[in-house]
Amino acid sequence: MGGAERFLSGALELAAKAASTQLDAVREAAELVADAVGAGKQFWVFGTGHSHLLAEELYGRAGGLADVRAVLEPGVMLHEGLLKSSLLERLGGLADVLLEVHDVRPGDVVLIASNSGRNAVPVEFALGAQKAGAKVIALTSLAHSTAVSSRAPGGQRLFEVADVVIDNCGVPGDALIDVGGTRTGSTSTFVGALLVQALVVEVVTVLTDRGQAPNVLRSLNA
Repeated sequence: MGGAERFLSGALELAAKAASTQLDAVREAAELVADAVGAGKQFWVFGTGHSHLLAEELYGRAGGLADVRAVLEPGVMLHEGLLKSSLLERLGGLADVLLEVHDVRPGDVVLIASNSGRNAVPVEFALGAQKAGAKVIALTSLAHSTAVSSRAPGGQRLFEVADVVIDNCGVPGDALIDVGGTRTGSTSTFVGALLVQALVVEVVTVLTDRGQAPNVLRSLNA
C-alpha cells in the first residue's frame, strides 16, 4: 500500500472514530451555542498556530452561522512567522490582552481549538473567558494533551478547564503515518473542520426546532 493510500485509509478511519465517539460532545456544545445566539449573545472562536484555521473555518462561511466572532490575532497565527507564533502562544499574560480587546461577556460561548492544549494562550484565554461569565468549548486531542505537560503558568491543559471537550481523536504529535521512522500526515485540521461543521449543523437544527430562525450565511458566489 502506498503512502497516500495508507494516509487516506487511516485518516478516514480516524474521522469515523471522531464522528462516532464525539457526537454527544458536539450535541452538548451545540446546546450551549444555541442558548447563547438564541439569547442574542456572542459565539467566539479562537485558536493559535494551525488551530487558528478552525476559527476561520467557522467565520464567514457559506452555510455557517452569522453570529460568530473570530479572534484572529496575527501574532499567534502563521503569516508573521512560525517561530513568532510558536513563541507567542506560550506567553503567559497575552490572553489577558486579547480579552481586553475582544469583549467576551456573561452568557457568551467561546470555542477554543488547540491540538496539544498545553500552551499558555489557549488555556489562559479559556480561564479568562470563564471569569467573564462565558462557557468554553475545547476542541483538542486528548491523546496528545494527556501525554504532555502544560506550558501555562497555572499548570492546566485546555481539556482540564473547558466546560465541554470535543476530542479530535488524533495521535500524539498529530502525524498519523510512519514512513521509515518518520511521522507524517497530520489530521487535526481536517478532523477538526469536520467536527465544527457538525456543530454548526446541530446548532441550526436546535434553533429551528425551538422555533428560532437561525442566522445562516449564504455563499456570495451562489
